[in-house]
Amino acid sequence: MENFCKRTRREFLWEAGAKFTGLAMTGLLTKDGFFKEAHAQGSIGNPLAPKPPMFPAKAKSVIFLFMYGGPSHIDTFDYKPTMYGRDNQTIEVKTFGRGGKRNQGRIIEPKWKFKQYGKSGKFISDLFPNLGQQVDDMAFIHSMTADSPIHGSAMLQMNSGKILSGSPCIGSWVNYGLGSVNENLPGFVVMLDQSGGPISGAKNWSSGYMPATYQGTVLRPAGTPILDLARPQELSKEAQRQLLDSLQEYNQEHQKPRADNSNLAARIASYELAYKMQAHAPEAVDVDSEPEHIKKLYGLDDPKTADFARKMILTRRLVEKGVRFIQVYSGGSHNDANWDAHGDLVFNHNLHAGRTDKPIAALIQDLKQRGLLDSTLIIWGGEFGRQPVAEYAAGTGRDHNAYGFTMWMAGGGIKGGVSIGSTDELGSRAVDSPFHVKSLHATALQLMGLEPNKLSYFYGGLDQKLVGVEHVEPIKEIIA
Repeated sequence: MENFCKRTRREFLWEAGAKFTGLAMTGLLTKDGFFKEAHAQGSIGNPLAPKPPMFPAKAKSVIFLFMYGGPSHIDTFDYKPTMYGRDNQTIEVKTFGRGGKRNQGRIIEPKWKFKQYGKSGKFISDLFPNLGQQVDDMAFIHSMTADSPIHGSAMLQMNSGKILSGSPCIGSWVNYGLGSVNENLPGFVVMLDQSGGPISGAKNWSSGYMPATYQGTVLRPAGTPILDLARPQELSKEAQRQLLDSLQEYNQEHQKPRADNSNLAARIASYELAYKMQAHAPEAVDVDSEPEHIKKLYGLDDPKTADFARKMILTRRLVEKGVRFIQVYSGGSHNDANWDAHGDLVFNHNLHAGRTDKPIAALIQDLKQRGLLDSTLIIWGGEFGRQPVAEYAAGTGRDHNAYGFTMWMAGGGIKGGVSIGSTDELGSRAVDSPFHVKSLHATALQLMGLEPNKLSYFYGGLDQKLVGVEHVEPIKEIIA
């Protein structure tokens, strides 16, 4: 009996010590904001509930205009005057693209003339006469670099920061970090090209290891905005609401002992979002209700620009309704259906620039006149650029170039009328202030009020980040 009492006392003291240690640990974790962070990460309640930024944000929404296939920087925004008159010269130049690594090539001089625009005097190709009018609101990064010259892996890196699939893309990170200010529409919307989706498809707007709530929703600019969203004809609105309320009660009861299950919380929230979208998505995509002068501004009256014009008008409408991240693809499928100019460069770029120049310029102009440009960050670019030399023995096609290419940004928090970085005289590689894709991502997060090196999601035993493990600085030279 005495031994039993001693053992009981020991167990009591051990349990009491453990409880007090646990209380101390809880206090320390609470002081460090651990539980507040867990709540902010969406493990309790609606994962898309609005969250405050980490610091005052310069932008509220992001528009990523993705020129799929890789536009040629030296034919668009990276002026190389010394290349004119050197067509078909064979030179020593190290390149790495779809055709592998090479040490020499045949020069393909720029196929369009360049003109100066704006107060900044920026040289812009004749491919973009309308965008040329907006250069004083744009910041050009002429020294972008990426890790892969292959479409699939390069696109994944431009979208998710990594060349392998399975990681959340930038739109998912923005919505994870900030939530959604509009509970009637998705926080992350994707619009594809009229020819179809890009290589790797949905991996480019996936939420990866995050809950599915954060993945992109493909929105069609015409017709039914989201497939399979409409209520069955035999189910009345009242009956559907009653059904969802009953389902919600069961789900919430099921979730109580599983508060740390973010996937479950995401699924519960998705049912309610889908219901709200049935009423609000059709109105949001009602581009036809726009006044005629706006339709004409974007080029909706021209068959060549009509498709992209509709997407740009819809993009502006979604920004007005508080959608956080909108990604619009120019180019889809394969070959000349996108910017991948391996054969006839002139035909390819005339086609895609002709479809997008006027609508994109109109988007900048329209956002500005509505007072929305200052709070909307626009990103333009492809997964890489193109080489200064020909890919084949004949023709004007260029191979992929991840060593140096151009992207531009405009709007929320961006210093307009500036150009930073440079490639060599041929545009074959970045030589001055090279910036990696991660720097682009860090800049976007920073402008949205998110610290790129602190925004993390715990997965696989690590604090995963969009910008990776090593510290990454935003591109400060273009931040206003």
